[in-house]
Amino acid sequence: MKDVLSFDSLKAQVAEGEVDTVLVCLVDMQGRLMGKRFHAGHFINGAYEETHCCNYLLATDLEMATPDGYASTSWESGYGDYVMKPDLSTLRPVPWLDGTVMVLCDILDHHTHEEVTHSPRAILKRQVKRLDAMGFDAKMATELEFFLFAKSFDEIRKSGFRDLEPISGYNEDYHILQTTKEEHVMRPIRNHLWNAGIPVENSKGEAETGQEELNIKYADAMDTAAYHTIAKHAVKEIAWQNGHAATFLPKWNHNKVGSSSHVHQSLWQDGKPAFFDEADELGMSKLMKSYMAGLLKYAPDYTYFMAPYINSYKRFMKGTFAPTRIIWSVDNRTAGFRLCGDGTKAIRVECRIPGSDMNPYLAMAAMLAAGIAGIEEELDLQPPTKGDVYQGETGMIPGTLREARETLRTSEMLRAAFGDDVVDHYTRAAGVEIEDFERAVTDYEIQRGFERA
Repeated sequence: MKDVLSFDSLKAQVAEGEVDTVLVCLVDMQGRLMGKRFHAGHFINGAYEETHCCNYLLATDLEMATPDGYASTSWESGYGDYVMKPDLSTLRPVPWLDGTVMVLCDILDHHTHEEVTHSPRAILKRQVKRLDAMGFDAKMATELEFFLFAKSFDEIRKSGFRDLEPISGYNEDYHILQTTKEEHVMRPIRNHLWNAGIPVENSKGEAETGQEELNIKYADAMDTAAYHTIAKHAVKEIAWQNGHAATFLPKWNHNKVGSSSHVHQSLWQDGKPAFFDEADELGMSKLMKSYMAGLLKYAPDYTYFMAPYINSYKRFMKGTFAPTRIIWSVDNRTAGFRLCGDGTKAIRVECRIPGSDMNPYLAMAAMLAAGIAGIEEELDLQPPTKGDVYQGETGMIPGTLREARETLRTSEMLRAAFGDDVVDHYTRAAGVEIEDFERAVTDYEIQRGFERA
């Protein structure tokens, strides 16, 4: 695997004519890459210091609208600038685009040059710093699930998003024959990401027609969030280059299973796994138990960051491998929190609640904040649940965006960890999604009531 690109190496590649374009990117609230394409010569001559963007980029929705109700920006304040400060440690090649490299940016206030607190990268960095002060490093990994379709984005859009045809005709979970038919898309995804310095482990068919899973090796939290964000972007671009569409919508059809993005996590101290205790029956240290207890206790508080849209909640259905209850279990794929690697140094917790539409920076930051709270409060972990975890008396994961918005708004834990301004900002983001959906007339309503109402 190639190393992440150094600035000196970039300058040499520009001089040799190997690179002519630099993607200067921020990560927006939705987890997308936004930014500018710089001529590489201009970038290395000065633009590497900073550039600027409109501050609405961190107060918008999926449609790039300018909704009201945000304290950070508005028509009244005139939609001014943020500073995009390239983090040169994130420089990397973009092998699927000719002559192109990429860099991620921190977002700074134009006047104070302080980090904008509701920037996704800033939110995760704050939780990483809290752990560092406690003597711990967070190691995390995410799984990316998505659907590939036979037609291209443009063809599907022009059809009104109707008659969607997945790239395969049957459940392809672990299916080598069917996934061979998709290698013209998946092979370049794996190889291009590897050559971009992203440690891809494997891809596989998932448990539905046209559904794929991409797995990337665990890393420090900030690296993992970057890997996820860039990989998601690459999947869409590479699918498009090959005449197909890829969607990370968690539930594109009510008859199909949804797409998730499970998050694996553990804490390390002095290069050793702090979650492991060989004397424990399951290999769980006291620290791990308190961390997991925090994840469980505060799951309703941070569900919004794992499921940020109306559609996100359509995935939480019994019998679909998507969780519905706030429980943990040992190696049970229907539990909200699954203990993996029990009895070994690879012991970790897998949170199975997040959907494929999550912003990894926000979801991972929220989980770390909950785990830290569990450690600080010295919480005790309840015994694992056995049997059918769709049954029982345990607490439920918020079932709608409206419910998740309220648990976010009233979360004392997240207000302490993130700050009131950040919680209020994302509470408003949830409200924007709800208000927009409530104005829409759906196909369901028309088909059900056009004649019979």
